Amino acid sequence: MERAEVLKRVIGILTEAQEIRRMAEAGEEQDNGATSGVVTQLLNEMLPSISVPADATPQEVAGLVAEALGPALHTMVSGFSLAFTSLAMAHDAGRTDISAMEVLQELALEIEAGTFDEGD
Repeated sequence: MERAEVLKRVIGILTEAQEIRRMAEAGEEQDNGATSGVVTQLLNEMLPSISVPADATPQEVAGLVAEALGPALHTMVSGFSLAFTSLAMAHDAGRTDISAMEVLQELALEIEAGTFDEGD
């Protein structure tokens, strides 16, 4: 999966978390199954499939898992770090004219425009 697609899914997870919090603060009924389903789906889309031969040793399995998950997890952590930094910068700048959801929306637009493509 391309880096931009992972970043967009990270923003989707954070946006869903914001919605859960908003609903809780408003005392609205939440469908936790649907909410966790969205987050689980987004996470699953970011993680690669891993094929393990039936006769693989535990060490081989560990190596295959590490090799497959390492790059995906690195990109996911980078995405969460980018989102956190964007939110923190808005907060530290005293931006009261923009909500966290709007910061995430702006970040999504920047990602779509290629601002955070590797090599830039």
